[in-house]
Amino acid sequence: MAPIFLILFIQDDILWRGLSLVVFAVAAITDAIDGYYARRYDVESEFGIFLDPLADKFLTFAGFVCLPFLDPQQFPWWAVFLIVIRDVIITVLRIYSTRRGIILQTRVTAKAKTAIQMGFLYITLLFGFFILFEGGFGETIHSIFETNIFFWGMMTVVAITVYSGIEYLVVNRKLFTMKPLK
Repeated sequence: MAPIFLILFIQDDILWRGLSLVVFAVAAITDAIDGYYARRYDVESEFGIFLDPLADKFLTFAGFVCLPFLDPQQFPWWAVFLIVIRDVIITVLRIYSTRRGIILQTRVTAKAKTAIQMGFLYITLLFGFFILFEGGFGETIHSIFETNIFFWGMMTVVAITVYSGIEYLVVNRKLFTMKPLK
């Protein structure tokens, strides 16, 4: 659903952008429901444990890639890059650890990071939809963007994201000193 969302959102059309938000919400909600039922009914698998965070990453990547199209000053590409590179590094760490027979449990800070990213993204993307409205309402949304509140929100999300990545690396540093498997 992430590519569909991305393609729809970057259109400067109120109908397509509105539909993109519905796709984003459905993807996020079904991901949460899927994880809940997998844990509740103990039907988790190693593949599912790996795939679920990967699906989260694709959805958040798509959301963050949309933001600079709204306003590159509020949502700089370097910030999007830091978010993406953190998740790529942790995904590679997960693959590496799995090959060594170690399953990395998702850190509490990583779960919080995902929730904060999703909340920030949905609010920001919603404002990105409202900015297309004409008249006083659209002008009010433009005024809110001009306060730089979204820039500081983005910087907060980047800080939390980078911190959670560093935490994974520090907590799992033993993986880097282990002797290779034969």
